[in-house]
Amino acid sequence: MQYFTSAQMAEKWGITKRRVNSLCQSGSIEGAYNDGYRWQIPENAVRPGNRRYSKGTIKVGSGKKPLPIGISDFRMAVSRYYYVDKTLLIKDLLDYHPLVSLFTKPRRFGKTLNMDMLRVFFEKTTEDTSVYFVGTNIWAAGDNYRTEQGRYPVIFLTFKDVKYNTWEETKINLYSVIQAEYRRHIDLFESDKITDIDKQYIEKMLLGTLDPALWAGTLANLSLLLELHYGIAPVILIDEYDTPIQQGYMKGFYEEVISFMRNFLSGGLKDNKHMSMAFMTGILRVAKESIFSGLNNLNVNSVLEKRYSEYFGFTEKEVIQLLKDFDHLHKLEEVREWYDGFHFGNHEIYNPWSVLNYVDADFFPKTFWQSTGSNEIVGEIVKDASDEVLADLRSLLNGEVIEAYVDTSVVYPEVRRNPSSIYSFLLMAGYLTVQSEQQLYDGNSICKLCIPNKEITILYEKEILAKMEPMVTASTAIVLQRALLTGDMERFQEELQKFIKSAVSYYDATTEGFYHGILLGMSAIMNQYYELTSNREAGNGRYDIQLRPKRKEYPGFLIEIKAASKKLANNEEIDQILEALALEGLEQIDQQQYAMELKQCGCERIIRMGIAFYKKRCKVVSKQN
Repeated sequence: MQYFTSAQMAEKWGITKRRVNSLCQSGSIEGAYNDGYRWQIPENAVRPGNRRYSKGTIKVGSGKKPLPIGISDFRMAVSRYYYVDKTLLIKDLLDYHPLVSLFTKPRRFGKTLNMDMLRVFFEKTTEDTSVYFVGTNIWAAGDNYRTEQGRYPVIFLTFKDVKYNTWEETKINLYSVIQAEYRRHIDLFESDKITDIDKQYIEKMLLGTLDPALWAGTLANLSLLLELHYGIAPVILIDEYDTPIQQGYMKGFYEEVISFMRNFLSGGLKDNKHMSMAFMTGILRVAKESIFSGLNNLNVNSVLEKRYSEYFGFTEKEVIQLLKDFDHLHKLEEVREWYDGFHFGNHEIYNPWSVLNYVDADFFPKTFWQSTGSNEIVGEIVKDASDEVLADLRSLLNGEVIEAYVDTSVVYPEVRRNPSSIYSFLLMAGYLTVQSEQQLYDGNSICKLCIPNKEITILYEKEILAKMEPMVTASTAIVLQRALLTGDMERFQEELQKFIKSAVSYYDATTEGFYHGILLGMSAIMNQYYELTSNREAGNGRYDIQLRPKRKEYPGFLIEIKAASKKLANNEEIDQILEALALEGLEQIDQQQYAMELKQCGCERIIRMGIAFYKKRCKVVSKQN
């Protein structure tokens, strides 16, 4: 019988030589023997099966693998589910070999799954984890990359679930994440390569009795201990590093969490000789807070960077293959309309979470992405936005493109302090996309921005409506929308009156501008049917609000708003003044020929509305041609 060496059998089976030797030593390969120099393995030896997962054994009824919705465990994803191969990220990282990389991408674009993929690839364990890469793109890339598999100890921390309302709760759970990772490396207690003092430090940390001032150094210390034990510096992986920072901003303990994360991350990543490589993910690069103080080797990969851009989200090629595999390639245009439109670097990207849910929902389009997490930040942006920003948001809703300065290192407090930072945050978080970019010498860009797709457009509608909370409810908005579409002005006035009675008490100001803003917020819900514009020139003047229909069967609307400026004595006087003001608004629409633009656009039916307000009272008059 002919015998193979470990190296030859490793090549035949597509696993590492180290793993073959381990299988021989454990007696798992029948007929293998050691001739004193090397293992000799029968040519017809059967490779022992993997004990954890049997790749490709789970099928859905149609014969297709189930979709990996919500699966962030790489081994499970690649073994049991339909896996879109992103393993060439490993090749690119090894080729470029940055010491510390930060990937800033929107939520649900595959960051955690990719981080777990890196962990499984690099981590040195007793299990043969090479089996999860056989047949993938990285395994076909050659021996130079295969030899890196299973070579390093790995530190893996994920902060994606650290979302608490107080700093004390957050600190406890940050400690818990760190303790869990030390516990994962519990074999350090048995190591003869670290001192008893080091073991006492680990014990205190696990028991929670470590001095509070020493917790910030736990990342640096763990990397040192792992190098001492394994003889090779670890790979450090930190997933969603900025989740507790965002929570701190929203809940009022921003300074405390920034201080801890600054010391923890800089201590573990800055000038750390006991680290082979480090990879982090998040939504924002919180650089202006000096959270990576002095870390001049940080390689930042935002949505604007070309490198690695195809590994987060689905490319069009991948979506086409997915639709082919599930026999629905004819749905490609619908998928494009709803979930495409993101631009990461030089790649056009689809939202992977939404695409997978779309296929799983029997190819019925919905706003899947909104339900994946809190949109509190977006609500805060809209709530505190200036009139100019709100005007831009309305332009975006109408499918227009705006131009803005984009700072990829925007920090959370700047969202309120600096109006221009709003667009940077919305871009980084996935609510906007880049149509074109002009790079500047300061490292930032002037970008033309737009809403990526129909799903995000609907999300914007809901968030602009949320700006009016607690005043505008979804039910009120729907009733007002129906009244307008059917031309039922009596119902519209009735519902508007109810709304004003419940809402005005929240505000001291009752000027025309105040009521204008309320009606704009209401009108935003009509975006599915209308293009909303405000304070635009038309005819011989500037109308207050115009709703231009997107379909010919809908009427166009022109709304002129008036507010009584003097104190009125009684209900009879109020009724008379409101009636006169509403009619004045209606007359102004005709005198100034505001309808000219709608007529030029081919709008056949135009409803003119004069709406007058006095505190909690309103009057609506209307006519149509």
